[in-house]
Amino acid sequence: MQTPLERATLAGREVWLKREDVHELGAFKWRGALPTLEGFRDQGATTVVTASTGNQGAATAWAAQRLGLSAVVFAPLSKSRAKLAVLERLGADVRLTGNDFDEAKDDAARFAEENGFAFFGDGAEPTQYHAYEAIGREILAQAPEPPAAVVTPVGNGALAVGVGRAIGGRALRVGVVARDAPVMKLSWEAGRPVECDRCVTIADGLAVRVAIPLAVEALAGAVDRMLEVSEREIARAIAAFANARIRAEGAAAAGLAALFQLEGVDGPIILVVTGRNIDDELLERARLRPDSFPD
Repeated sequence: MQTPLERATLAGREVWLKREDVHELGAFKWRGALPTLEGFRDQGATTVVTASTGNQGAATAWAAQRLGLSAVVFAPLSKSRAKLAVLERLGADVRLTGNDFDEAKDDAARFAEENGFAFFGDGAEPTQYHAYEAIGREILAQAPEPPAAVVTPVGNGALAVGVGRAIGGRALRVGVVARDAPVMKLSWEAGRPVECDRCVTIADGLAVRVAIPLAVEALAGAVDRMLEVSEREIARAIAAFANARIRAEGAAAAGLAALFQLEGVDGPIILVVTGRNIDDELLERARLRPDSFPD
């Protein structure tokens, strides 16, 4: 499936949106999950275990259904209700555990090892990186003129790596993290995984506390600039999308939130809209009271 590239005016700026949110799952993760699970199946796996704040788990369950596999998804106790509903609809065996994604991931890896199941570590599978390159290739083919910048949210980093590799030197490649979950930016700046204890953000797709070494190494050659945005900026971006009748979750809104930091970029700016799976309550708060979030 090829997703559309659409022109839009958001927060007073004209941008192009790569609409990964239009997939039936409402997010881009299916691109990496399907080939990764195909590889597990070909190696004899019948059950795949993963950890997720939502979209990764849904994509794993979705791919498992198509390939005749079982999916077990570990998710943090603070999981989005909207994303939990998608997981349950797709038939995943959901295990709620841990205070954040990385604690849930540790429990998932332990469970998979103890039971001899395949473990799908999001961002740790090279197959995902290759799959996400398709997004960058589609952007280059669909853009009516060469883009000046391509802005991609950075959670574990796999998406930014895939898109960045495909874009190459044709545009400025910008990654965006939540200021309250900055481990990938800090690691990118250091050139190695660093420790970070900050990981509380409304952009649950960016809520990573422990950097994946493979992603940190690959980001060095795939991202030219790394920016961070506050919770209030993310909320205002969610509201701006909503005003344009686009339902965007926090991670998807992060790119728009970073636009004011790209004032010197001359030419079309493309935002990768990663997903639409946001709780109604959070969407309404962001739309009506964005200043209630910390800056």
